[in-house]
Amino acid sequence: MPNINALSELKEYLGPKGFSDDPDILAPWLTDWRGRFTGRAAALVSPANREEVAHVVSICAQNGVAIVPQGGNSGMVAGATPDTSGEQIILSLRRMNKMEGIDPDSGLISCEAGVILQNLHEAAAKQGRRFPLTLGGKGSATIGGLVSTNAGGTQVLRHGTMRNLIAGVEAVLPDGSIYDAMTPLKKDNRGYDLKHLLIGGEGTIGIVTAAVLQTVPALLDRCVIWAGVDSPDQAYRMLVFMQARARERLEGFEILPSHALDSVIRHISGTRAPLETTHHWHILMELVQDHPTQSSPAELAAELLESAIGVGLIENATLASSEAQADAFWKIRDSIAEAERAAGPALQHDISVPVDAMAKFIESESPAIEKRWPGTRTVAFGHLGDGNIHFHVKAPHGIEVDLWYAGDAKAITAYVYDRVVAYKGSLSAEHGIGQAKIAEFGRLTDAVRMASLRAIKTAFDPLGIMNPGKLVPLAKAAISD
Repeated sequence: MPNINALSELKEYLGPKGFSDDPDILAPWLTDWRGRFTGRAAALVSPANREEVAHVVSICAQNGVAIVPQGGNSGMVAGATPDTSGEQIILSLRRMNKMEGIDPDSGLISCEAGVILQNLHEAAAKQGRRFPLTLGGKGSATIGGLVSTNAGGTQVLRHGTMRNLIAGVEAVLPDGSIYDAMTPLKKDNRGYDLKHLLIGGEGTIGIVTAAVLQTVPALLDRCVIWAGVDSPDQAYRMLVFMQARARERLEGFEILPSHALDSVIRHISGTRAPLETTHHWHILMELVQDHPTQSSPAELAAELLESAIGVGLIENATLASSEAQADAFWKIRDSIAEAERAAGPALQHDISVPVDAMAKFIESESPAIEKRWPGTRTVAFGHLGDGNIHFHVKAPHGIEVDLWYAGDAKAITAYVYDRVVAYKGSLSAEHGIGQAKIAEFGRLTDAVRMASLRAIKTAFDPLGIMNPGKLVPLAKAAISD
């Protein structure tokens, strides 16, 4: 049963703007983006500032009420979805959406957790800067969620994950105290760095309320390239070729199969194939210029592509002739997940392997799965430059979806993750663990890593109220109890 005393205290403290237990208002926030997990919640609370967050957490700590922090609810592993008990509360950071101006010397900007990524992009552009992390859900993803999941995106190749772009963090800890590490110190050797535990911590040891982020100079020019290749191995050799000649200018390098392109064209309006020729695989690359002394990206691209075609690394290629066409090329890549969802049920595995093993993984494991589970079809795409594969397995036509998810789908996922471990990779490259991956994470994680995670979780959150059931699996003894 929900804790009536806690709910009454929260309602009185936050008022109608910050508290709701109306089922209609709660409903959109109870299901994850992929529609695989639906929970229940006692209430939705929406604090307006860090002090209100701290007071809410204190009330919950005193009453033993579990909290599920939530930003844009655009995550891929149900990390912001409550359980089915109806006793947890959702703590939304969406009202906390203030940004400060960008410091002209350092390029740093301070943002509250509820700032939407696209709004940050637009604010930075007005000041001649940019925040070099983007992803398909930029219109709903929030800074707090991006910090808490250590988000990646399509620019990791040059700029790294969210962790590389954070200079400071503010968070409310499980007892309601405020941890303030917003001063962007270049050197700070005072022992353990809590900031880096909160980044990627999925709200399990604290609720991120603000961050100081590093922006970079706005692009002077860019050239987006679409190329056709015969295989993932050929794409990898093209990556090596490009990095050897333009590493500091290469900001994106994505790979996708022809059937992913076909799915986008079929399901996403306004998209079309960039090349008139057909190819088994496609590469999307972006070369940039952000300093006046650098050569034109288009000239550099033309020179590199001529050489690459000459030595047989690519079959055909085209350069985007305008910003609109460049955006259209990227729209195809950013729409794959949406198109696959529209095409029917599928398993989505966000995995990483060493970069030089990515092509082998795709070429070996895809046919193995399709042979072992007849009727399935793999769709492997993603950030070839950093070894992050979005490895989808589509369900056979005509199956009973619920039965498939309960049966073959679980076996397929276990097989995929077993193979990832064999390649010395990770079952979560950029989306986190959440509740979608927690069982497999517990099964496959080595004892030392798991013991460390549990020790950290217990030390910070002894009551277990911070986003329980996410990221850190319960110990076997606790499960059996």
